[in-house]
Amino acid sequence: MYYAVDYYADMGQISQDCYAATKKGTSDLDMDDLDDLDQVTQVIGYHPQFHDHFLRTQNFIMKGDGPLPNDYRYYLAIIAAARHQCPYLVKRYEKEFINQGGDNAWLGGLDFIPAKLRAIYDINKILAHRPWLLRKEHIERLTKGKNSWSLSEVVHAMVLLSHFHSLSSFVFSCGLTQKLDSLSSPKLKSPPVLVGATNEPGNTPMETQKTVLAEISLNNAKPDYNSPTAASSNGNGGGMGGGGGAGGGHGIANANATADGPGALALNGYLATAQQLPQQHGISVEALMERMKVLSQKQDECSEAELSSRFQKVEQQNAELPAVAPEVVVALPTNLSHYVDDAGFIYQDFARRGTENINTFRIQDYSWEDHGYSLVDGLYNDVGTYLDEKFRAAYNLTYCTMGGIKNVDTSKFRRAIWNYIQCIYGIRHDDYDYGEVNQLLVRPLKMFIKTACCFPERITTKDYDSVLVELQDSEKVHVNLMIMEARNQAELLYALREIMRYMT
Repeated sequence: MYYAVDYYADMGQISQDCYAATKKGTSDLDMDDLDDLDQVTQVIGYHPQFHDHFLRTQNFIMKGDGPLPNDYRYYLAIIAAARHQCPYLVKRYEKEFINQGGDNAWLGGLDFIPAKLRAIYDINKILAHRPWLLRKEHIERLTKGKNSWSLSEVVHAMVLLSHFHSLSSFVFSCGLTQKLDSLSSPKLKSPPVLVGATNEPGNTPMETQKTVLAEISLNNAKPDYNSPTAASSNGNGGGMGGGGGAGGGHGIANANATADGPGALALNGYLATAQQLPQQHGISVEALMERMKVLSQKQDECSEAELSSRFQKVEQQNAELPAVAPEVVVALPTNLSHYVDDAGFIYQDFARRGTENINTFRIQDYSWEDHGYSLVDGLYNDVGTYLDEKFRAAYNLTYCTMGGIKNVDTSKFRRAIWNYIQCIYGIRHDDYDYGEVNQLLVRPLKMFIKTACCFPERITTKDYDSVLVELQDSEKVHVNLMIMEARNQAELLYALREIMRYMT
């Protein structure tokens, strides 16, 4: 077996941050809980500040004190991952299920599990695809009758299901599923790159190290900027044109996006390729930085009516936006089909919810900080703290870099990504100007985010490679971490709100 202590020993600065912290007792992680780290967790290791919170949360909900027995926990992980056809997670947790003493017959599928466990499947399905359809009546049905659940058990199950739905998004959005199953060992030959990490005294930057994703051959389809197509476009000059996607035409100039502007020599190939293939690429990092700078300097305050209108515009644009492969019908793998019921129940755009009496979820009425955190922590001790620290770590994580450029304030970009993800699920942050989403997130990135959240099984390594092409792998992983955590929080907000309504 390959132990975590060996893993950390080979990881340079991560060794200093994680292994040393464990030895000194400053980390809550038990090294025994980190044995045989899987490749997905190692990719998350690009960002040690988040990595620690992620592992502590996952270890707690799977192995720590809680109302659900171990076999239920691992089986819920299996059926959550199966909703998104994620064979890597399903196979991993089938193995863990058996190792934890689970009944092998349960792996025959939903027809072979206890009635109590089968009763929560509808909630699994709804949370995975259309969490706004969850009602307090779903909670009521679970907590009454012969095979009833306690509210604490329901909360534990909700936390598990949302965690593994979101983790499935991360696995696919990094393009990992096409590579992981063929690997014989989780050990990596080189550590992740800590892009733009602040250099503490005594530390040296690691700028030349090979990346984790490169080590598992993920980045094998980068655009060829020297191709005849790109070369033939270089003489055209001009700006990004349609490459700005949904971010164009909103009054902010595409600074540095012309062939003779600042940075043109370095970006010439990229800009030409983006001009030829605007749907696959987007705007340059320098143009994005300029947009963030202008937005940060803007002093205008919008009325409540205008803020609402801008949210509705983004919501409607999302409904009109296809996933990266809208015509592809992914057949349900036969080795997963026995874990899936009603496979035709998939994501439906919130803006197209029809005549159903479903209002926009407004954060001012029910938020994680003011409502969800205390409710979940009261029914499932300590889990609220773990989740809160994980959400905050993902939301606030920054190295102040973008595409190798240092000293960049990325807060506007990060907030736009987080709030756009939750907008996809019908959640509105009332104090946020959703006009910034259209300024900062170009159409190709929006398509990628929507697919990662709603149809992650459609994502391929090509999709990963063709979005945010100027960002380094660690920065792309950072974006995918935000996709995972913003989605996780969105599911929990709907679930906990209905539990509160049931309780009152």
